[in-house]
Amino acid sequence: MNSDTGMKPKIAIFKFASCDGCQLSLLELEDSLLDLVNAVEIAYFPEASRRMLKGPYDIGLVEGSITTHHDAERIQRVRRESKTLVTIGACATAGGIQALRNWKDVGEFVRFVYAKPDFISTLKMSTPVAEHVPVDFELRGCPINKLHLVELIGAMLAGRKPNIPTYSVCMECKRRGNVCLAVSASLPCLGPVTQAGCGAICPAYHRACYGCFGPMENPNPTALAGRFEAQGHADRDIMRAFRMFNAWSWQFRQVSEERERR
Repeated sequence: MNSDTGMKPKIAIFKFASCDGCQLSLLELEDSLLDLVNAVEIAYFPEASRRMLKGPYDIGLVEGSITTHHDAERIQRVRRESKTLVTIGACATAGGIQALRNWKDVGEFVRFVYAKPDFISTLKMSTPVAEHVPVDFELRGCPINKLHLVELIGAMLAGRKPNIPTYSVCMECKRRGNVCLAVSASLPCLGPVTQAGCGAICPAYHRACYGCFGPMENPNPTALAGRFEAQGHADRDIMRAFRMFNAWSWQFRQVSEERERR
């Protein structure tokens, strides 16, 4: 990827509804961040800089979901200013944990939380960026794997396809020598349908996978939900297992809604 001016490619990092964790992953690159700065120009990054350069940008990185009318308008502008648009993290790629509001009455939440709810303007749903504008690449995770971000940017600069894993967390468990919790402990582990990237952190500490990296390539969550049921887990517990950080991803959403209707 080359900028039109022949200068360093310009990167912009935008925040929408999120916890900032994925942006912090960029700052945690440490020595790799210095190499990145030498290769690109970070033109817009409110989290880390007071210098804000105007677009257009060669790469736009977007963290966060669309939850307000202002967000819905702003993401259109971000798309126009970014030659390549990349969503980073579960909020931007799947609506995030805040997408749990999509099954409830948001107005009721607002009335409970705010003393003067009339001043609050929000959308009824929290949705991923791709439901509003075309996205060129989605980088999964809650938060993202910082090494995946380096690989992604490096691949874009070199004009090649990013080498990001699309297989399941089970592969990472095998590499770490973890005992399978779904088999040995009958825990409702989402590892078999979740994209790798975390290094199987939770299973390594005897915690079932929460699905932080979202659905893997060609998952079969319906079959996994059937396995959970056969192990004695109730429909409500199965529904909750799939309603975490990536609850609004269509693969997980389909299963959770099926279990909720029972």
